[in-house]
Amino acid sequence: MTDTTAFDWRSFLLRWSEEWADSLSDDDTRSEDDEAARQARRLGFPPASEARIAAMEKRLGRRMPPSYREFLKVSDGWRHAGGFVWLLAGTAEARWHDDESGLGAMYEEYLDEDAGPEERREADVWRSGLQLDVESDATYVLMDPDDADEDGEWAVYTWASWRAAPPERHANFRTFMTDMYREFHCLRADPGDGEPAFVNDTTRRLDAQVEAARLEALRGGWEQAGKALDDAKEYGRPRAAGLHDQIRRLLGETYLVSFEGVATDPRYARELLPPLVAEHAAHSYRDDSTLTFDLRGADDELMSMAHALLDQMRNGTYRYTAAGPFGEAVERARELARWGDTDGAWRTLIDVLPLWEPLGPDHLAPLGWVADPVLGPLLTPERGRELLSTPRGGQAGEAPGPTTGLDPGGLAWLAEPDPGNNRTSYRFVLMEGVEPEELPGRLTDGEATALNEPLTSWDAHRGSLRDKKEFSSYDDRALMAVGRAGTGWSFAFDGHPAPFDRRRFVSPAAGASLGTRAVVVWSDLRAGHRERSFHLSVARDGVEQYAFTYADGEIGQSGEIPRTLDPSLFFGERGDGTEAERSLLDAVATEFGVRLPRHAIVNGRLHTFVTRSWTRPPRDGEAYMVIRVHGAAPTSAGGEPSPEEGPESR
Repeated sequence: MTDTTAFDWRSFLLRWSEEWADSLSDDDTRSEDDEAARQARRLGFPPASEARIAAMEKRLGRRMPPSYREFLKVSDGWRHAGGFVWLLAGTAEARWHDDESGLGAMYEEYLDEDAGPEERREADVWRSGLQLDVESDATYVLMDPDDADEDGEWAVYTWASWRAAPPERHANFRTFMTDMYREFHCLRADPGDGEPAFVNDTTRRLDAQVEAARLEALRGGWEQAGKALDDAKEYGRPRAAGLHDQIRRLLGETYLVSFEGVATDPRYARELLPPLVAEHAAHSYRDDSTLTFDLRGADDELMSMAHALLDQMRNGTYRYTAAGPFGEAVERARELARWGDTDGAWRTLIDVLPLWEPLGPDHLAPLGWVADPVLGPLLTPERGRELLSTPRGGQAGEAPGPTTGLDPGGLAWLAEPDPGNNRTSYRFVLMEGVEPEELPGRLTDGEATALNEPLTSWDAHRGSLRDKKEFSSYDDRALMAVGRAGTGWSFAFDGHPAPFDRRRFVSPAAGASLGTRAVVVWSDLRAGHRERSFHLSVARDGVEQYAFTYADGEIGQSGEIPRTLDPSLFFGERGDGTEAERSLLDAVATEFGVRLPRHAIVNGRLHTFVTRSWTRPPRDGEAYMVIRVHGAAPTSAGGEPSPEEGPESR
């Protein structure tokens, strides 16, 4: 409940009037009424008497809401309410709209049986609303008695044909007028050529509020700072939006984040341009010319920098760098993150954040790293709040508690449903005492042993298919992401394997284990309509030590399997579903002291490579098929590909 009658209308309207008069240039051409208002330094009119207000209420058949009545007692109408309502009704001009515009009928045409109360109100207001706009730029102002609160206040709706949006609701007349006052400030905040500087007690107060919020944000008080900056932004204060957008971006927001007035400042370009350009690059439907709009006001040198960054974002070569101790931590964090240790990478950045220094007075936090292909996936809303809560930039404050790590440890997380339930099968190789970059040399035939640049799982698989010209029913080469799997271990992981073929499967464990130990796991226990299966094999120094395969309810095994991995412990009475899968994964993790990094595999970017086939070649008499794609195949009159151009099979 808000006591709208306690509002000091006289002081508020006087301040607005004086600020409006001072914002005008002596050279502007104005109407006689506006020039008289400027000379008088008064946008309002003489107050309405109680008798005049009562006569209006009798004419309209309704008692007016409290805040509008109190306004009329101070000024019987108003000029220039915001930027687009040139004359606001007093006691003589207010009238019922009664859908004179026909907009109520138009809105009703779009209502259906699923329309909610808000949509119906947007249609009904044109019939029930009291029209307050007298002269405007195609803008309607309607006060709706059917949308009243417990204080008797009526909501005010504004709508403009050029706004391409439904009617905007203001809780009451007082709220509407304060919103229009903010709109006036926004439109005057950046004077054009020849216009006087827009400086007054309100702007000075707000600018001091922005500076105090900046220091509060650096001390870690981002929530309080954000509210103060958001308030100043509503008045169009120049620094507020750019500072507030930095907070929003670290909270994971990207919609309408432009770092207004800051991103085009050369001092901050290397920190603020990368997130903007990365967001542009992530949306392939955007024409590159829109980048110019996003960076309006930038000089040619900065635009060249932006387009160079755009190329780097698209080909995955952008690398964030920073100066000082924080920059050194960035390099260490990237090395950890590219091998999957995202929790370690995050702690590396946060631990040195108090030593970070801003590039200038409009810089609140390091931001360029969120566009780095390896470091960017470290950001979550929780981590963003931790970063913003950490004192930095020479300011003192209370450090926040650390956020919980994103990786649960072990392997059992693989048995949990992922968003969309897409991960029903997977396979991985664990190598002891081998660095991740050495894995291609052990799991390929010696060709293409270099790792690909880090990519998300989706991008890596999409890229691997883009230029592929041959598809074989017998060849099962896996695209695997690599990283570290705990102390002394590395991994190669494939979350999109082909169906498990137990008759032709060849474990890569023995071939990869020369001079060390290799563990291979392939799980297809949530295969849906396919045959459920699980395979484990362990090899040392080129020789398989033990293995078992569960498929179609049967277990085949070889070698001396440790008791903790005995398949009879996991299959049988407890079934062959998620519970068995989770227990098996826990047992493997405990036996070898390994883990797989969930966040890096699911959300991060990792190096990849393509292994040798996991299946043997076909034997004599075994049928198989090879499809070769030669490009767009011309079709015959019957719609079939021409034999010499289309896919081949045998």
